[in-house]
Amino acid sequence: MLVSAYRTGGTTIRSEPDSSPLPARSGRVVALLAVALVALGLAACSSDDDAASGDAAEGSNASSETSSAEPEAGSERVSVPPAEGFDSQGLYADAALGVVTVRAVFGDGAAASGGQGSGFVINAKGEIVTNAHVVTDAEAAVDPLLAPEQETTAPEDLNQADEVFVEFTDRNQVPAEVIGFDPNADIALLKIDPEGLDFEPLELGNSEEVAVGTPVAAIGSPFGQEQSLSTGIVSATDRSINSLTNFRIEGALQTDASINPGNSGGPLIDPNGLVVGVNQQINTTSGGNEGVGFAVPANLVQRSIDDLRDDGKAEYAFIGVQSVPLYPQLADQLDVAAPTGSLITTVNENSPAESAGLQGAGDETIQFQGQPIEVGGDVIVSINGERLVGESDLSRLITEARPGDKIEVEVIHDGGEREQVEVTLASRDSS
Repeated sequence: MLVSAYRTGGTTIRSEPDSSPLPARSGRVVALLAVALVALGLAACSSDDDAASGDAAEGSNASSETSSAEPEAGSERVSVPPAEGFDSQGLYADAALGVVTVRAVFGDGAAASGGQGSGFVINAKGEIVTNAHVVTDAEAAVDPLLAPEQETTAPEDLNQADEVFVEFTDRNQVPAEVIGFDPNADIALLKIDPEGLDFEPLELGNSEEVAVGTPVAAIGSPFGQEQSLSTGIVSATDRSINSLTNFRIEGALQTDASINPGNSGGPLIDPNGLVVGVNQQINTTSGGNEGVGFAVPANLVQRSIDDLRDDGKAEYAFIGVQSVPLYPQLADQLDVAAPTGSLITTVNENSPAESAGLQGAGDETIQFQGQPIEVGGDVIVSINGERLVGESDLSRLITEARPGDKIEVEVIHDGGEREQVEVTLASRDSS
């Protein structure tokens, strides 16, 4: 069984697998940082020895044909709990045929290593969604503000697995092609030949419609135990979690449904059978499930796979600021004429923000409510007319934009002057 050690302070995950022909690849999960001595661990990467063994041969197909069809283009996606309750048995019966175990192989012969996660089919063409860290050699990525000395693997240096296989509930195990992977969202798009396979595609829902308290079900392969079901609720929305880069995933869903190593890439399903998130990591002090898991929101997943389907890559916009959230008490302390927003602390050199004349903090730092605050920078109060209220609103709105987009940024300068500034966004890849 895979044993993982997590510590705060920027230490990477250590994996100690059982001896096997395909030992777990060291460092393939992401060491994520949190405060209060809590570590965030990717929920995916158990070794192939953790998976239950089976006799399905590579490339063998069942005789039945896929009977499901793709959802109609433009169909409305609504993710709300039904009034009559939560039928976990019914959800499992409907969804299990679309959930797969994903196995990745790196290298060959005696030097081969492997990892295992989960995934789900999204259409009759045989496209499958999973996490990028399930099918790549992703090393530890941490928040540079918390651990500036920690080296991270640049997205362009990530390598995908040499071989990937997916296994269905009827034990058919077939090879899969990696269409592309998106380290910023930790999403990968796979493709199989669907001929002769029996599966039911799952439909992505609208994660922005998910409310705290919504019942959810997670289906996947924790510790290699295929087609496992766990249930719970969405315990929080709009969380900010680490990706495989220095940029964070905004709008993530938090759940108390049990998420363990091997669940990564599997679906988080709402009462209507819609996938509202892709299970990605757990919040743990022990390396096991502690009752809090996180999922990449379905809307970001949809945006990611749309890009990956086009050319195997996903592009994200970049403005080039670091900021702290403004809240009413801090606004009063700084005499800012807005209760919420983003207080700019740093403007990156040669960034869109610098070109637009946005200003970062000066040399003065104050202590407020026990926290050091760099002051003197501009305050961003809205983007394209949408006011910044939530802590991650700025990051979310920039993520929703595209490189090259021109956005209207309303700022309050240090002297109190309000101004509308046009900013042309760059690409994260070129920044």
